[in-house]
Amino acid sequence: MEMPEPNEAILGKRAHVLSRLQSALPANVLITDEAERRAYECDALTAYRCIPMAVALPETTADVATILRICHEEGVPVVPRGSGTSLAGGALPTQDSIILGVARLRDVLEVNTSDRYIRVQTGITNLAVTGEVQSEGFFYAPDPSSQLACAIAGNIAMNSGGAHCLKYGVTTNNLLGVTMVLMDGTIVEIGGPYMDAEGLDLLGVICGSEGQLGVVTEATLRILRQPEGARPVLMGFDSNEVAGECVSDIIKAGILPVAIEFMDRPCIRACEDFAKAGYPDCEALLIVEVEGSAAEIDEQLAMIKQIAMRHNPAEWRESASAEESAKIWLGRKSAFGAMGQINDYMCLDGTIPVSSLPLVLRRIGEMSRDYGLDVANVFHAGDGNMHPLILFDANKPGDLERCEAFGADILKLCVEVGGCLTGEHGVGIEKRDLMGVQYAVADMEAQMCIKDVFDPKWLLNPAKVFPLPTSASRRAA
Repeated sequence: MEMPEPNEAILGKRAHVLSRLQSALPANVLITDEAERRAYECDALTAYRCIPMAVALPETTADVATILRICHEEGVPVVPRGSGTSLAGGALPTQDSIILGVARLRDVLEVNTSDRYIRVQTGITNLAVTGEVQSEGFFYAPDPSSQLACAIAGNIAMNSGGAHCLKYGVTTNNLLGVTMVLMDGTIVEIGGPYMDAEGLDLLGVICGSEGQLGVVTEATLRILRQPEGARPVLMGFDSNEVAGECVSDIIKAGILPVAIEFMDRPCIRACEDFAKAGYPDCEALLIVEVEGSAAEIDEQLAMIKQIAMRHNPAEWRESASAEESAKIWLGRKSAFGAMGQINDYMCLDGTIPVSSLPLVLRRIGEMSRDYGLDVANVFHAGDGNMHPLILFDANKPGDLERCEAFGADILKLCVEVGGCLTGEHGVGIEKRDLMGVQYAVADMEAQMCIKDVFDPKWLLNPAKVFPLPTSASRRAA
C-alpha cells in the first residue's frame, strides 16, 4: 500500500510544533520519545508501519481542541486513534503526522434508563458500555469481536457491527449524538438523547467517516432492555454452499434471529484446538440465536429447524442451558485469536446480498485454489457481512502481495454481486485503492466536497479512504 511522502517542511519544524503543544497541554499528554512512539506505528493491520512525529493522549475535550487548533495553525496532519484495533489501517500514521488517541477519555457521563441512553467519553471500550448498565437490565447492542478492547470512538469512525447486529443494527442505528472537535479546534454538538434531530442528518455523515471530519470525544448511545431469554443452536453442514443456502432460506422465510454466524472447516478446526468448544468436524457450521419469551424462542427455533432439515444438516445442537449457550459461542468469539495462533492472515469484510452467499463462497474457494492461498471463512451470515481470512506467510517474499491481490478480487466480487467494499471495518488504506470499483469519480468528488467543508486543509487522516491520485490536489493545497 502506497503512502504519501512525508512533508519535509513539517518535519523541519518538528521541535517548534512540539514546543507549542507542550506549552499548551498538561505535562503527561504528549509522547515524544521514539521508543514510546513506536507503540503507535500501526494498528491491527500490522503489515504496514510508520512511527509518527508525536503522540497526544488528551484527557479532556478541551485538550483535544487545543491539539487540533495548534496542528491546524501549523499545517500538521492528525491521525485520530481509538484503541488501535482497526483492521483496515484506519489509524496508520505518517512520519509527518501526530497521533491523537482518545484512550484516556474513559468517563461515563450520564446513564438514563428511563429514556434509554448512556452518555460516555469515547475512549471507553465497547464492552464496558454494557458493563455500566447490565445490572439494571440493559445492554448496548453493537458487539464487534474486538469489543473487549475496541473503543467507542473507533466504532463510530468505522460504523462497527458485530454478531448480534442482524436484529439490532450497527453503530449508526444505536448512536444518538456526539460531541466532536473540528480540525480548527471548534467544538460542536450534533444530535442528542432523542430519536431524531432536526435539520440535516449530520450524525449520519459523521458515523462511518473514518476520522476524516473531526474527533469525536463524547457519544450518546442507545441502550436496550435485555431480552427475556435467548437460545442459540449449532448446525453442521457438508458444504459451505449448502450452509449459505440455509442462511438465505431462513432470511427469506421472514424470521429475524438476533444472530446468524458462519464458520468453515479451517476456522472450525482452529477454534476447536484453541477453545475446546466441542464443535463438530464438518465443512461448515452455523450458529443461529433467537430471543424472546420461552414460547417465542420455541416457535422460532421450530421454524428454523424445519428449514434446516431441508438441507440435511450433519449436526443439529440446541442449547439446553446457559453453560451450553456459552460453549456454543465460545469458539466463534475466539475465532480471530485462534486463527492468529496458526498463521499470518489478512481479514476482509466485504458485504453481499444474503442470496449471493452460495455463489460467493464457491467463487472464494475457486480463487483460493488459483492463488494457492488457503482461506478460512468466519462471518456475520445473516446480513451478508463476509470475513474471509486469507492465510499467508509474512516472511515469504511475495506472499503479502499475492494475499492483497487475492483480497482485492474477493472485494471486487462482493461489489459485482450487488454488495459493497466494507460492512464494518472501514476503508482505511486497505480498500482505499478499490474505491473506484464501487464509486464513480463523481461519487467520490461528492464525498470529498463534504470533507472540504469540515476539514478544508485536509489535515485529518488525509491519506485514507480516497485513492491518492483522486485526493492529490486537495492534499497538496
